Amino acid sequence: MREIVLDTETTGLDPLRGDRLVEIGCVEIYNRMPTGQTFHRYINPERDVPAEAFAVHGLSSEFLADKPLFAQVVDEFLEFIGDDPLVIHNASFDAGFLNAELARLSRGAIPRERLVDTLLLARRKHPGVSNRLDDLCSRYAIDNSRRTKHGALLDAELLAEVYIDLIGARQSQLILAEVPSDRGGAGGDTPRRQRPTPLAPRVTESDREAHAAFTATMGDKAIWNEYRPGA
Repeated sequence: MREIVLDTETTGLDPLRGDRLVEIGCVEIYNRMPTGQTFHRYINPERDVPAEAFAVHGLSSEFLADKPLFAQVVDEFLEFIGDDPLVIHNASFDAGFLNAELARLSRGAIPRERLVDTLLLARRKHPGVSNRLDDLCSRYAIDNSRRTKHGALLDAELLAEVYIDLIGARQSQLILAEVPSDRGGAGGDTPRRQRPTPLAPRVTESDREAHAAFTATMGDKAIWNEYRPGA
């Protein structure tokens, strides 16, 4: 199953008050494993970046001035995410901004049923404690030392690792990897069950005779003879 782990950075907290996207980062995972395929774009928000937002992600108005508009990357973005589930931490926030940008272009909104909110998953699994991305990285021993500021692609990469641990997929993979191929245990191989009555042979005597007659037509130098009993 293909899923897309997604994160955004913005100019503020409310798209209804004019805040815009400044960065999108996506990581593809398949069967709960990162594939290495990513989508990452900085976006010109067509407005200033407030100091409060700059302090969070470090993306200035000057840096973003020559970056493409959302309208210039929307087709590539939608092609990358396809129709697959979107794994997002606090999904209503990012989806709200994405849908506001899509609405400006008269494009269809991303439906709620596509969203997998890791914040809700974390609150159910770890109630009563903080479940910020940094907290989850610490809880699952995921190295987030590069996260000196928020960044959409880096945060999506970290969230992909968190998500795999959060749903127990990594533990399942480790258990499968540790199962010995012979299924032996500490006390040796598991005894094989025996049928109380052996199955009747499916090869009849006439089948054997017909096969022997056929192989005789191959001659003495046929490779078949190397595998005959007593050869």
